[in-house]
Parts: sequence; structure tokens; C-alpha cells
Amino acid sequence: MSTERKVALVAGANGVIGRNLVDHLVSLGDWEVIGLSRRGGTGRGRVRHVAVDLLDPADARDKLGGLTDVTHVFYAAYQDKPTWAELVGPNVGMLVNLVDAIEPVARGLRHISLMQGYKVYGAHLGPFKTPAREDDAGHLPPEFNVDQQNFLEQRQRGKAWTWSALRPSVVCGFALGNPMNLATVIAVYASISKELGVPLRFPGKPGAYTSLLEMTDAGLLAKATVWAATDERCGNQAFNINNGDLFRWHELWPKLARWFDLEVAPPLQMSLETVMADKEPLWNAMRERYGLEPSFGEVSSWRFGDFVFGWDYDVIADGSKARRFGFHEFVDTEEMFLSIFDELRKRKVIP
Repeated sequence: MSTERKVALVAGANGVIGRNLVDHLVSLGDWEVIGLSRRGGTGRGRVRHVAVDLLDPADARDKLGGLTDVTHVFYAAYQDKPTWAELVGPNVGMLVNLVDAIEPVARGLRHISLMQGYKVYGAHLGPFKTPAREDDAGHLPPEFNVDQQNFLEQRQRGKAWTWSALRPSVVCGFALGNPMNLATVIAVYASISKELGVPLRFPGKPGAYTSLLEMTDAGLLAKATVWAATDERCGNQAFNINNGDLFRWHELWPKLARWFDLEVAPPLQMSLETVMADKEPLWNAMRERYGLEPSFGEVSSWRFGDFVFGWDYDVIADGSKARRFGFHEFVDTEEMFLSIFDELRKRKVIP
């Protein structure tokens, strides 16, 4: 066991990725963790939280200037915007402001980990080369994931610290108020369907029901993130991280419906953002009837659901590079979804 002190700075600590990363770091027993988010959080044990607006360079310098003992930065912050172009400014800016604030004071900085995704390969634009590989050719901007990595590559030159970039597929885990949470989308959509006495219909494009997909479990991603940040072989490298299995919705959808005791009817393309626009009163009645905790706003990621269910093309990436470098963990995707549903029910998020 290494006796060197390890202090993790986790940006986006309240999101589905950051929350699971913090929990994993704590479970390892030899990390001190500082969680960054706009709203902060409650400290526990070896974890403390700092409320900071990373969009504000002055606030970043003020709040992070004293964190001289940080050894590893894990960047999983995200600012949602309506267009691809509008995503670039704030998401690149937050990373730049964090590095500008922490690099001059954290003299023992060893690694900066960047959370990316398949947008690097153009997965959000339409059918792309699959399985995508880390060394695939780039595409026309705008794309903030690419700009973030370019910034780190340039900043790292001549420095003692290294960087890594993790590229998961759709990340699934427990977190509320997250704009990209597919498991919660499915769970709430199914719960509302059951409450209304209708079958669970796949709402996406017809071609999406039969396309080949993969997911990334948030716990698996946390393990991969720490591995890449601490294994010297992974310095200045990017890695696709996925569960290791593939699926098609037409096979998985009935199994998910069965967990909710729902029948499945033929797919019907519809915008969840549109059909859920009037469901808040129904959800409030369900909260009262079943003792549910979250508000409708906290469980509403409908636009992201529409985005994922609109993929009428294969969305898969080659995960073999991570295995070649030494990461061999995997997760069964069906079991992942059912486990998250169990957790959502246990925490009174769904009936």
C-alpha cells in the first residue's frame, strides 16, 4: 500500500457520476475527498464539501486557493444548455477556472481526470463509425469534450502532473436533479404509466428499438476513473468505459416493464418532454398517495430521455484499450437497471 497522501478534488460531486465517485473513493479507505458543487453538501468522515461557482473565476480562486494539499482532480462538472454550441463556453470555462485556481497552489498535483463521453466521436450528431475507438478521427466543432481535452493537453506540457479522459456511454446510477439520468427517466415514466393503467410503450424512434447499444454503470465508471488516475501507464491517455455487454431495447424493454408489473405494447414514438408537460399534478398526487420524496422537477430528465431514445443507429465503442491497460471490471446491464430501480423504490423516489 502506498503511504503517499492522496487528496481528491471532485468537481460535480452531487451529480450521478460525481456522487458515485466520492462514495468509491471513501470505500477505498486511503483517500481524503473534497467535493465541489454549486450548492455544496454535508461533510462526513474523510469527505468535505465546498460550494463554488466554477463559472466565476474570482469565486474559484477564492474558494479553491487554500486547497494546497490536493493531489488528484476529478472533473465531472457539467452545465446544461439547449444547443451544442452553447455548451462549449460554460463547460470549457469551468474546467479552465478550476485548473487556473488549483494548479498554482497544489504543488503536489499528480493527475487531472476528465469525464467525457461518446460525443467525442460525434455520437450525438447521427450515425457514426462503430465501434468507436479512442484514436478515431475527430469531427467538426462545436464539441466541448474535445475542447476540454485540448486544453488539458496544452496545459500539461512540461508539467509533472498527467491527465486522463474517461469516455463512458450513458451513465446510470442514483442521483436526483440530474439532467442526464436515463434510469430515473425510465422508472418515473413506468410509474406514471402504471398509475394511469396503460402499458409501457417504448417512446423512441422506430429504429432505436432495434439498434445496438451499451450503458455504463456509475459504480463501474468510478472504479475505472480512479484506476486511470493512479496507474502510471494511463497517464495522458483516453479510455472508453462501458459495462462490457451490448443490448437492444426490444429485448431489454419487456424485462424492465416486468419489474414494474407492466405489460408492453408496440412502440409509439412520442416526445416525453411533451407528454410529461402536464403530469406534475399527477406526480404530486402520487407523492401524497405513496409517500414519495422528490418533486416532479427533481425526477424530470425528459429531454435527455428523448435524446437517447432517438438513437436509431448503433451507439457502441470499443472498450478493449482499458482492458489492455489493466482494467477488467464489467457489469450486467439488465441487472444494473433492476438494481437502480430497487434503490429508487427503497429511497421513496418511485412507488
